[in-house]
Amino acid sequence: MSETAGGENVRAEEAAVRPFGLRDKLGYMFGDFGNDFSFIFASNYLMVFYTKVLGLGGFVVGLLFMGARIVDAFTDVTMGRIVDHVRPAADGRFRPWIRRMCVPVAVASSVMYLYFVRDWAYPVKIIYVVFTYLLWSSFCYTAINIPYGSMASVISPDVKDRASLSTFRSIGASLAGLVIGVLVPLVVYASDVHGNQIVRPVSFTVTAAVFGLLSVGCYALCYFMCQERVFFHKKEGNKEGVWSMLKRLGSNRPLLALVCAALVLLLASLLGQAMNNYLFLDYFKNSKALVAVNMVSIGSVLILAPFAARIAQGFGKKEAGALGMLGAGVVYLALFFLRVRSIPVFMTLLFLASMGVGLFNLVIWAFITDIIDYQEVATGKREDGTVYAVYSFARKVGQALAGGVGGFVLTAIGYISEAPAQTPEVAEKIYTVATLVPGVCYLAVFFIIQFAYPLTRGEVEKNTALLREKRRGSQEG
Repeated sequence: MSETAGGENVRAEEAAVRPFGLRDKLGYMFGDFGNDFSFIFASNYLMVFYTKVLGLGGFVVGLLFMGARIVDAFTDVTMGRIVDHVRPAADGRFRPWIRRMCVPVAVASSVMYLYFVRDWAYPVKIIYVVFTYLLWSSFCYTAINIPYGSMASVISPDVKDRASLSTFRSIGASLAGLVIGVLVPLVVYASDVHGNQIVRPVSFTVTAAVFGLLSVGCYALCYFMCQERVFFHKKEGNKEGVWSMLKRLGSNRPLLALVCAALVLLLASLLGQAMNNYLFLDYFKNSKALVAVNMVSIGSVLILAPFAARIAQGFGKKEAGALGMLGAGVVYLALFFLRVRSIPVFMTLLFLASMGVGLFNLVIWAFITDIIDYQEVATGKREDGTVYAVYSFARKVGQALAGGVGGFVLTAIGYISEAPAQTPEVAEKIYTVATLVPGVCYLAVFFIIQFAYPLTRGEVEKNTALLREKRRGSQEG
């Protein structure tokens, strides 16, 4: 196809789509809602299911979470290359994957929580958890999450629109977190006759199945409400080796900085969320308070959401995100030193910390689209899926570190899965992990974003202008 014909085809495609609007924002929000019915549920409760229902040791669970990331190192990047190089379907380059994978990811997530596996022989249980976890995390979730995340860069070329997509994506995650945080503790936890907090094994299986069905509905809304508007033509005969691709990505300073920040951020956030289950079971001895704590944490994000785009526009995404991380780190360190015993006091300080984390999470997805633009300006290559895949892999490593470190720490501090209650010494150590690790990690994220991430507001606007001129010249040519 000639360059002129290609330009005419692009103009025809762009003319055929409706303008960007609220429908796209809501659709993209539902996409993350669907993602997090499996991701947040697994991040918060899979380790609890493995240790308290299946009876696996924390060290074994930690090895599983860490080992799975070796597989992800191949599957994530491979999926990114696939969506970048496979010929688009009639409904776009990224949207078709949501249609294809919404049911498989829901099924894969549901089969991780089969309660009757607890009665199987220990070696068979290990085979079950390895197979089902890899099926969900490394294959099915990868095959839908990477196209979904990459799609933000083609829904609109406008920086403000992308910032709003990031905000709505975070709202979707927060709403999913609210549903999971409020309902799951009420369903899966109970008290025995002695007042000890116990789990209901069957409830895990039923809850996972319900979340699977809900996720399919959310993915369907995302597919039908979102529209791709930025079109790129795949150039034939332009294949390259993996090392060339990695070398090019390795020179992308903003991507490397965000990868490091994401790894540390997910370690802090997910470890904190997972340890909260043990914190309220064994330190505060009040599992029902988890409902209120989750509402407070997620409510802070929803309160900030209407103002996130204005904050990002007024201060810049980098500047706003760094400030949020600084505040969250300081509050968590205060919790560590104060050794709070009062649940209301703990919730108040947690609300303040969640405001900082929430501000960062509301703008972080727009960082990715800025980095994709930076990559194209710096190298001349548009690699939405590959860049997002690298970032997605970093998030999974952070998730694995949270689960792995959490499992290792539980073993190290003397946590006994089969015990109806933990000793006061173990409970104090749980409190230390749940507060000190997030505090240190959030401050580390602040330093990474403040001093290593170069895309200030001015740099983002300059790159956007350069790409706008490039698109205009390509179409006129």
